[in-house]
Amino acid sequence: MLSFRPFLLSSLFLLLLGWGGLYLLVNFTLPTVWPRWAFFASLVVALTATAFPIVYFISTRFLDQPLQPSVLVRRALWVGVYGAVLAWLQLARLVNLYVIVGLAGGLILIEYLLRLRERALWQAPELPDDDQPT
Repeated sequence: MLSFRPFLLSSLFLLLLGWGGLYLLVNFTLPTVWPRWAFFASLVVALTATAFPIVYFISTRFLDQPLQPSVLVRRALWVGVYGAVLAWLQLARLVNLYVIVGLAGGLILIEYLLRLRERALWQAPELPDDDQPT
């Protein structure tokens, strides 16, 4: 079973960086072009760092096989990208229930297809020559 300890320091650092950056941007800048882009970048970092422990818990608790750390990070990153895209669409007042559900369904479909491709490329480890049946 994969331990959370190797991810703890980086997760805390990203939490502080993301939410601290959002706090500083919202309270001390005007919404011009570069602070707006920094807002979206900080939002992705903050939501990804917040979602990572939740994704880790769900995957270790409810899945039979442990996931690779890259898959855990990718799933948490989908949450950050999802939140930032919804915030960006809200600037133009384009967010409604259909957009929320459609975007979530599209990202879930992409993750499913990526996992399907990873399972299709998996190869069994080769046995040493002395262990092969004759």
